[in-house]
Amino acid sequence: MKKAIILIPVLLILFASCKFNSSGQYTYRKPENINDGFEVGSLEEVNIDARLIEEAVNKIYQGKYKEVHSLLIFKDNKLVLEEYFQGHAYQWEAPYHHGEWVTWNRDMLHNNMSATKSIVSACIGIAIDQEFIESVNQSIFEYLPEHQQLKTGGRDKITIKHLVTMTAGLEWKEWSAPYSSVDNPCIGIWFQEKDPITYILEKPLINEPGTRFNYSSGNMHVLGEIIRNSSNMTIDSFSRKYLFEPLGVDTSDWYLKYNNGVYEANSLKITPRAMMKFGVTFLNKGIWNGKQIISGQWVEKSATPFPGNTGINIPGEPSGRMGYSFTWWTKKYSKSGEKIHMYTASGFGGQHIMVLPELNTAVVFTGGNYLSKRPPFKILKKYIIPAID
Repeated sequence: MKKAIILIPVLLILFASCKFNSSGQYTYRKPENINDGFEVGSLEEVNIDARLIEEAVNKIYQGKYKEVHSLLIFKDNKLVLEEYFQGHAYQWEAPYHHGEWVTWNRDMLHNNMSATKSIVSACIGIAIDQEFIESVNQSIFEYLPEHQQLKTGGRDKITIKHLVTMTAGLEWKEWSAPYSSVDNPCIGIWFQEKDPITYILEKPLINEPGTRFNYSSGNMHVLGEIIRNSSNMTIDSFSRKYLFEPLGVDTSDWYLKYNNGVYEANSLKITPRAMMKFGVTFLNKGIWNGKQIISGQWVEKSATPFPGNTGINIPGEPSGRMGYSFTWWTKKYSKSGEKIHMYTASGFGGQHIMVLPELNTAVVFTGGNYLSKRPPFKILKKYIIPAID
């Protein structure tokens, strides 16, 4: 009897956020309208095959695709799918980086990991629009008055554009060690006494700036400082005023900061709906609900690979070779003989804000596949793109 009593609340928790029919299968239901700026609609209204989407969601619920925490689809100006699942919260020091087991929901903030880079990049674009920054072609040292001593050995040629395209030329071996190791500079930066901006910029210049891709989360910290020095606002305050408030996003958490006040600019938590608002703004050429938030030119640069940034394999990401633009990853798919262009803000563990302009669609995933296969690209290719008429 005690076992039965214990099982009842467990089952209630398991199925609380699911929409199952009498056969135990998920059945589609359109998202709830919560008056947050989204118009909601059904898959049928936007000509998406509900059977394929139901199959994908069932595969997630049944454990075929583990640690997918949310899946949202927006098409033709309507949010048409919003589903949340169970999985582990992120905890750096835990095995597999898996912390508490939770049932994710619409109101819970999720770690965006490196998808945050695209938000930092957007803030740079906005800072240019607001005339805090003159141009992406300026030397970074024009906005780093406390680090002029590092303007040596060719570093003076590093521009803001080089930071956002990962072509700064500085040594940064992020992909050569796991994110649990101090040998990874993303982790090692926390275990040394130098100012983090100095730690990043004093790395040897191993390539001429602008000539070779080298993925560096450290670039984002520097961009955050450029925003602070140009606008007198930290990245959390700047993003709140110029990005999140115009999008109607009430809560954002830049949860990591060094002792000297520099923000770890890859550490943003927002809700999946907030992620979707950001993606929809890019889908609509920088416009959210009739207001220009980001310039159309910045969106275009974000959607197009930077020259030379093509054919890149992301470690641990079974997505094939990709391009890289102004902090967005780019890829092409085929549908009915036509090429479908996709660009995505992507983060460790399966965080994605995917924009597909030809399909007038945006897709958001969050997840916890930090040391395991990440299914979002497979789900997109196998179910979501084929479902769109």
